Amino acid sequence: MLKKELLELIANGENSQVEFKRDNCRPEQLAKEIVAMVNHNGGKILLGVEDGGEISGIQRKNLEEWIMDSVVARKIHPQFLPSYQEVLLGEGRRVAVLSFEQGVTKPYVCRHDDREEVYIRIGTTSRTATREQQARLFEAGGMFSAENLAVSGTSIDNMDISRIDDYFRNIFQEPEPPSSKESWEQRLLDLGFLTQKIGDVPVCTVAGLLLFGYKPRRYLRQAGIRLMVFEGDDKEYQSRLDEVLDMPMVGLWKAVSSGARTLVAYGIIEQVIETLKPFITEESDKIDESMRRVRRWHYPVEAIREVMINAIAHRDWTRLVDIEITCYSDRLEIVSPGAMHNSMTIEKMIAGHRQPRNLFIVDMLRDYGYVDARGMGVRKKVLPLMKRENFNEPVFEATEDYLKTILYK
Repeated sequence: MLKKELLELIANGENSQVEFKRDNCRPEQLAKEIVAMVNHNGGKILLGVEDGGEISGIQRKNLEEWIMDSVVARKIHPQFLPSYQEVLLGEGRRVAVLSFEQGVTKPYVCRHDDREEVYIRIGTTSRTATREQQARLFEAGGMFSAENLAVSGTSIDNMDISRIDDYFRNIFQEPEPPSSKESWEQRLLDLGFLTQKIGDVPVCTVAGLLLFGYKPRRYLRQAGIRLMVFEGDDKEYQSRLDEVLDMPMVGLWKAVSSGARTLVAYGIIEQVIETLKPFITEESDKIDESMRRVRRWHYPVEAIREVMINAIAHRDWTRLVDIEITCYSDRLEIVSPGAMHNSMTIEKMIAGHRQPRNLFIVDMLRDYGYVDARGMGVRKKVLPLMKRENFNEPVFEATEDYLKTILYK
């Protein structure tokens, strides 16, 4: 780092990725700050800088050795290697710059007094993570998946067996699906649609209830998709539609001749398109040769479908809010709750990088043909379709709370 860059960093003050600290702090104090940043988006700790930005310089001898041995190796788990650099400023003062990327094996913990504490970065402070925040860190590190959690109060009676039977017969290609409730329960336990028994009754997993549950929002309040339509270009205008869909994720199909199948009952994916159709299409005033009016879509329907499926497949199911799809006069916005998974970024997503958050749900959607086998729908479908048909590109906005995709009319 150049002297000029360091001075600019100090002048801008502390934030979620920059911390000032004296070098005479205790090992656990420094470890706490490092853990919080590694669990967040990474960052830099400037040693030898006061909280107010005054440069006091480093005083400790063999500072790098102390950091690597007494702090990183002994106080932080799992271990990682930060970058260490010293920058010489005026009057012989030196500032140590400790840099690290976002961790990939979250959650990282600070070990002290025979305890392990998980910290996260919120603004300029490092705080102990709540249980919900720890759950998200475990999920981000691949050690936990919310889709496998038990949904209290549910049972096999909350699932649409006709849809499950269709899955086993026509997709899973099982010649003789279970015939009794007990055998169904055992089969669904084996596959992860149900989970460990509470008392004597197996309960639905999040994935099982989302995929096949009759009314999943009764037990899982974040299971729906909220659809809103406004007359103008913001929510100040009158609402034409405000509805929350609450139904199984997958459709019900019926086998017909020659091995073909026809859709006999919508899943939530088909229902979203059908509900929005009057607001995102228009009929031509001319009649074609078949005596029908041609319907024109304001957005490529495959692009809408792909973004919506991504919102379902990759959302954070620990967040107690619905997916939101909002139609304005000039655009369509799809909001998927939760930050992007682990080290995923918008740039990686556009490039075709694949890192699904909910592996089980993604596999099921792929079985049904909702998900492209290559898993690169944004790169292969959304971007080219929008460029070709709408002459513009989608806009992506990622925060700690959501990923928003904007399709312009």
